[in-house]
Amino acid sequence: MSEAIFYHNPKCSKSRKALEIIENQNINTKVILYLKDKLTKNMLQQILDLSGLSVRDIIRSNEKEYKENNLENLTLTHDDILDLIVKYPKLLQRPVLIYNNKAIIGRPPENILRII
Repeated sequence: MSEAIFYHNPKCSKSRKALEIIENQNINTKVILYLKDKLTKNMLQQILDLSGLSVRDIIRSNEKEYKENNLENLTLTHDDILDLIVKYPKLLQRPVLIYNNKAIIGRPPENILRII
């Protein structure tokens, strides 16, 4: 079995619950504290490629950085949005699990069971 990658924000109750679910499955997991450890465009693109989601699907629209950077502007390109998520990692929907060549956002946390 492959190692799981989990993008985690320990301050988020949904992220903590999803991590608990993963740990209960005894899956070897690399936890990335994405607010502390830098995200890269490649990491974000991997999430998109493995989840089938669009770049707008992985954005938290309720964050002040969303409004401040005019992310509702539909003329922003894919790369523009990725650059903004890298600059403001708080914009990334959380938590995210990558496992067995699939990715899923754990909202609700039980969603991760779909790919485990």
